[in-house]
Amino acid sequence: MKRIVILISGRGSNMQAIVQAAKIEQWPAEIVAVISNRNDAAGLEYASSMGIPTSVVVSKNFPTREAFDAVLQATIDSYSPDLVVLAGFMRILSASFVQHYTNRIMNIHPSLLPSFVGMATHKQALDAGVKLHGITVHFVTPELDHGPIIDQVAVKVLATDTEESLAQRLLIQEHIAYPRAVRWFIEGKLKIEGNRVDVDTD
Repeated sequence: MKRIVILISGRGSNMQAIVQAAKIEQWPAEIVAVISNRNDAAGLEYASSMGIPTSVVVSKNFPTREAFDAVLQATIDSYSPDLVVLAGFMRILSASFVQHYTNRIMNIHPSLLPSFVGMATHKQALDAGVKLHGITVHFVTPELDHGPIIDQVAVKVLATDTEESLAQRLLIQEHIAYPRAVRWFIEGKLKIEGNRVDVDTD
């Protein structure tokens, strides 16, 4: 039985999608904790309602990123996870933290990486005039919004699209792709070779 810890900063809609998929599909895994860097993260209430232990490590209470990361890492490790999932966790993590969880920490980014890293990805896509935009599930490395790509989903950019309409369409895809990628990990279907992830989906 694999153990999953999910990190959130807000409502945690991707966390909720993962929790629901794990329950409905009866994964051989347990979500052992949901941890937030904010006391007011709405997703904490949802996790508690599902019987999942929650914890808060308030990032603004620490003088440096490294000090926060050290306490966060200790909190995560107290749950002995096989996988750490970033689900709208709005913090840049230090290299030492990320390296501690090499090949067992995932993130989802709202663009087709390596295009449009950082924030405001939908605006970046519209400003660039791309015909396709999308989402990427990837393993986390010290370089921001990089790392071996597990899965990507693309949607057509419409002439009428706004940042909000793009975000809405892509969120639907996030809620499908992220649980799927986590399940692949749980089932041992991901093989990492350098910067490439091969998926054994039979």
